[in-house]
Amino acid sequence: MVSGLLNTKSRERSRPGARRAWGRVPGAMVTAVVLIALAACGSSKPAYCSDRTNLENSVKNLPTSVSSSGISGLTSQLTTIKSQATTLVNSAKSDFPTQTSAVKTSVDALSSAVKALPSSPSATQLAAIGLDASNVVSSVKSFTDASKSKCS
Repeated sequence: MVSGLLNTKSRERSRPGARRAWGRVPGAMVTAVVLIALAACGSSKPAYCSDRTNLENSVKNLPTSVSSSGISGLTSQLTTIKSQATTLVNSAKSDFPTQTSAVKTSVDALSSAVKALPSSPSATQLAAIGLDASNVVSSVKSFTDASKSKCS
């Protein structure tokens, strides 16, 4: 009988502490879920944001490549641009179909024009390349403007 009373007393003392500990668990779980949710959506950007940055940098470097290495520099830089444009188009076409189509079309046109150049192009032929390069710059800028809110 005495031991039953003692056991009851010890259980009574442990229950309020246990209730307080278990009372804190839901609050801790809610906090953990909120932190995980914030981390998951607050810091990630779509993959095409880095693809966009890579392509922008390569397009900006195009004049330097041409002035330092001529047609071979243009061809080399265009290979990089074409690869990066394909990556960008594949990663962003569902969100920006119009802009990615324009990027692909302009890069393909520049690529075709460069491949058609003779080894010693005339000023007229180079001017046409300049126009195609300008179209690439314009289409990449349009994509950059359209995707700014998702990539900032």
